[in-house]
Amino acid sequence: MVRAIIAAQAMDRSQKEQLADEVFRTQPNLLGAVLVLPRLGVALPKVDFAVEILFVCFLAMKASGLTWPVITEDDLERQSKRFIAISRFADDLDEHLRKRSMDQYIAEHPEKNLLAYVTGETSKWLASIAPEESDKYVMLAIWDVVNCIAFVALPGSKGKTRRGQAR
Repeated sequence: MVRAIIAAQAMDRSQKEQLADEVFRTQPNLLGAVLVLPRLGVALPKVDFAVEILFVCFLAMKASGLTWPVITEDDLERQSKRFIAISRFADDLDEHLRKRSMDQYIAEHPEKNLLAYVTGETSKWLASIAPEESDKYVMLAIWDVVNCIAFVALPGSKGKTRRGQAR
């Protein structure tokens, strides 16, 4: 994770364009999840935040040494529905139960380092922006990326994610 963060932060514009081309070739749906944001009314500076998160996630995937399948639109849709359901469930809980639910989510997440990085960056980003209704699309896109990476079935795993759950 640390190498991916450092590498992404050190990239100039040309290197980021090359990385975007690589993401397009190998994980086009992850790139699409972010590039669709302007069509949903998201301002370009906010799209840039999502792109930066995607780049770190992608570099972390590469650094893992694992062979990653192409994440599909179905994977993105499944993770979107899952994230929305978890969020709605937590909204209905009192503060104590919400914290317990969040602790359980974190404890069971197969990509804790990625989750921690994205959570931290998202918190900083949210504190630095003027809130808009379209921010929810940015949040959904980056959490879809994180959760697709965390829960995708890797080749040779017989249809199971790294957590051992069937897809």
